[in-house]
Amino acid sequence: MDECIFCKIANGGIPTDFIYSDENVVAFRDLNPQAPVHVLVIPKKHYSSGIAVDDPAVWGNLMSSAVKVANSLGLEKDGYRMVINTGEQGGQTVPHLHLHLLAGRNLGWPPG
Repeated sequence: MDECIFCKIANGGIPTDFIYSDENVVAFRDLNPQAPVHVLVIPKKHYSSGIAVDDPAVWGNLMSSAVKVANSLGLEKDGYRMVINTGEQGGQTVPHLHLHLLAGRNLGWPPG
């Protein structure tokens, strides 16, 4: 996807300080953080949303990478939240599958 901002980030077209990177996934800090720690974890391959994922390995890579990032940041002690928004009413604003890793404050429930 030539116009997808997250594709451009994932393939190096937009310089980004990655917190984590492997052959399938990258993670970087959100430019508009909603918590003291707000990291986006995205697959390098473009999926417009979670609905578009046709390979269960994508979910495994995304979730295990998010846990690795959380552990590398020391978030396991106090806890964290992982969120995947899907579609307009679900709060998805960038049409590329991404996981929000949020921590560093008490995250209320219910969200939204």
